[in-house]
Amino acid sequence: MSRSLAETRTRWRALRCANLEIHPAERWVLADNRPLALTEREFEILLALAERRNLVVPRTEFYALVWGRRMTYRDRSVDVFVRRLRIKLHDAAPGWIYIHTHFGIGYRFAPERILAARQPIPPPSREAPAPPTVKATPTRSARGR
Repeated sequence: MSRSLAETRTRWRALRCANLEIHPAERWVLADNRPLALTEREFEILLALAERRNLVVPRTEFYALVWGRRMTYRDRSVDVFVRRLRIKLHDAAPGWIYIHTHFGIGYRFAPERILAARQPIPPPSREAPAPPTVKATPTRSARGR
């Protein structure tokens, strides 16, 4: 990251997106009012996405924003960091999806509440499932031939 960009970020106020607070100057994140432990790269990726909320950020752009270099052929670093970031966000705030994938392009930050995740999942039934019903089809002899 360039020095001027780092200096500019230290003057920024916290970004608030749904139940997520990102504090660029202090370099920490709260999810559901709980601190979220992120690596430097994970923090930079989350900040880059949050600054461009609802916009698709191409994978190649992450390399310039976070690593300060161009993407090399078949480099999957961004995908690995985004996967780890998603896991940490989910663990801290279940019931929310923050990062959406746009296959072949990149990622979009758009916090979305998932209501079904807050409902308890019923335990699996211990009863044997009912056998499938099969309709009998008439044979030639049954049709009168």
